[in-house]
Amino acid sequence: MYKNRGPDGRYNLCGRQVAKIRKGMKPQVSQRALASMLQLSGLDVDKNAIQRIESGQRFVTDIELNALAQVLGVAVEELLKP
Repeated sequence: MYKNRGPDGRYNLCGRQVAKIRKGMKPQVSQRALASMLQLSGLDVDKNAIQRIESGQRFVTDIELNALAQVLGVAVEELLKP
């Protein structure tokens, strides 16, 4: 049987870290603002996609993971921490 979900049933490993880092930014960045930052970097996502990523309801591609890391100013490995 294939495993395409984490042990907690989430579709990605990075969502919790994305939310934690986003909320810890000064000034705090909203999901809409993060989506806008990603759009400026060339990634086509909206606020709803960010909400679904953070809640674990959406898969995240390697391209999206790289863009998230760049926009949030962290290494990709930081987003994959449990």
